[in-house]
Amino acid sequence: MQLNDRKVRILQAIIKDYIDTAEPVGSRTIAKKYNLGVSSATIRNEMSDLEEMGLIVQPHASSGRVPSDKGYRFYVDSIMQNMELMDDDTQNIVKNMVNKNINQIEYLMDETAKALSALTNYTTFISEPVIRKTRLKQVRLLPLDDISVMLIVATGENHIKHYVIPVQEVISDDEMIKINEDINAVLKGKTRDDMTDEVIRSLSLATRNHQELLKPMLKDIRKTIVSAESVQIHLSGENNIFDFPEFSDIDKARMLFNTLEERESLLNIIGDGGYGETDVSIGEENELEEMKDCSVIKTSYKVGDDVYGTIGIIGPTRMDYGQVIAVLNGMAKNIENIMNSNKRRSKAIERKDKLNE
Repeated sequence: MQLNDRKVRILQAIIKDYIDTAEPVGSRTIAKKYNLGVSSATIRNEMSDLEEMGLIVQPHASSGRVPSDKGYRFYVDSIMQNMELMDDDTQNIVKNMVNKNINQIEYLMDETAKALSALTNYTTFISEPVIRKTRLKQVRLLPLDDISVMLIVATGENHIKHYVIPVQEVISDDEMIKINEDINAVLKGKTRDDMTDEVIRSLSLATRNHQELLKPMLKDIRKTIVSAESVQIHLSGENNIFDFPEFSDIDKARMLFNTLEERESLLNIIGDGGYGETDVSIGEENELEEMKDCSVIKTSYKVGDDVYGTIGIIGPTRMDYGQVIAVLNGMAKNIENIMNSNKRRSKAIERKDKLNE
């Protein structure tokens, strides 16, 4: 989507003002506060165009506009600048709040979640590091009825899960056999880190006549690899959701709170990504219905070559994405440094003990 510079600046102003005030933003407010060099009438016209594009919405006929999920997505992808941590004090908090009893992983995870929640005022989660080398043993699709097939996923540890995937038309027995052969030729022995773009393209080719299988199949396979491991999750700041006007409806807030208390829901939120870029899911992009008014920002940390954990925040879509991402990445990097330092220290001690034997 291409926007001219003026539309970009107006959208940016609407997002900034709405983040600060939680109130719909009008053209007069933008004209007075943001010195864009154009009249409120011109701003109104541009806002109408932004609304037609789906980037902002008008919650009530007589109110100003607020950003839509699409507007936030455009902001995160195309406008937002990479930010550093706010100041030296904040950086010191990131470094020092989790720098106690660092040899105790559980304590480190708890302190990290608390520190991140204190810095952002949002709900935070962190998973303890786990080995990401679980390998797929077999994947099999079986017909259930005219509108669905069963996916069976088995790992090298003999962990087996079953899933039901809807289909658009009946798949013949011969075609099902061929699909299974092609899928297993691609996936057998793969780990979650092996799920590269090239592998996904091969799977797409294997299911070329039934593309509706690909996305849910990949999701369920990755989910099985995650659930095959003992993922320990640390949560902090669950009650923070009650502080935001977006969750003034107690029933809605309670539903979200209950979702965060369920382990399966947290595993779903943490997802199946490997070590890589920061991931931002905004509003309707979240799979769980209770999360449709939230944004989830998460990233991963790495210990050694094949041990990963995930750290993230959950808050309303109205958040300062740039600053939150900066704090989150700073915290993840600090944990990574601490745990890798501990690993190197442990190896040095082991080598010294062997020499003294």
